[in-house]
Amino acid sequence: MAEFLLEKGYRVYGLERRSSTPNHERILHILDHVQLIAGDLLDQNSLIFALKIAQPQEVYNLGAQSFVATSWTQPLLTGEVTALGVARMLEAIRLINPGIRFYQASSSEMFGMTAESPQREGTLFHPRSPYGVAKLYGHWNTINYRESYNLFACAGILFNHESPRRGLEFVTRKITHAVARIKSGLQQELRLGSLDVKRDWGYAKDYVPAMWSMLQADKPTEYVVASGECHSVREFAEIAFRHVGLNYEDWVKADPALLRPAEVDHLVGDASKARRELGWAPKISFMDLVGIMVESDLRAVRDCRGSLCES
Repeated sequence: MAEFLLEKGYRVYGLERRSSTPNHERILHILDHVQLIAGDLLDQNSLIFALKIAQPQEVYNLGAQSFVATSWTQPLLTGEVTALGVARMLEAIRLINPGIRFYQASSSEMFGMTAESPQREGTLFHPRSPYGVAKLYGHWNTINYRESYNLFACAGILFNHESPRRGLEFVTRKITHAVARIKSGLQQELRLGSLDVKRDWGYAKDYVPAMWSMLQADKPTEYVVASGECHSVREFAEIAFRHVGLNYEDWVKADPALLRPAEVDHLVGDASKARRELGWAPKISFMDLVGIMVESDLRAVRDCRGSLCES
């Protein structure tokens, strides 16, 4: 998002949580072009301070405790950051400048165990994780602040958007990273939970313009952003291993310990509204996405960047 906005001539500010060690790895290439402000979604005053410093016209709230598996072991933290963090940001905007246009990163995980497929903006929600529940709170609070205070507040219900920058704990990157290490002789197997879970996976870089377009519209509303295709974890692994000439069945082991307390078996989005009203459509195919991620991890392992060669 920061790259996209810089290319459009924006002056970009980012909220940075205090930590003992700086975590700028993913933005090192643009670090000199953005201004970071200390703040935290847990701290209302820091958000008010950040808005006073930046005086933004647009706010994109992409911050969250976003790893679904962790939301079961840390449900209260997930609620504080992913749910109440949205409320704190909305309240800060209401107090400092109600004219700010606000984007909330909602999630397909809010749909959960839904009876309708594909899922669209009007599909009933039935989240199946503390993360999904927290995202739903933030989603409805965004709508509530729009209706209560006339804020330009909108939400993008994004389905899984992946890239080489995904964290290693997420299943897509876990797979492509393992493929690179196995191909390089650094790893002997890959343990996964359910291989039959199906998701609508798209390329994160494709989805950023959709977020931006929502804040350029005449009226704020909600949009599903998705590829419209559904693929299983098994398919993802099969394509990733095949990309380097390997058979996934020789390397992937099912591990019951990695199964979630409550799983969402099938999610696929209908982005017709975004196509019709925003003129948005994805460009990168599922097959190409997997290839991009595998090639990136192959280069990373080959170059021994960071701890990738050791982990």
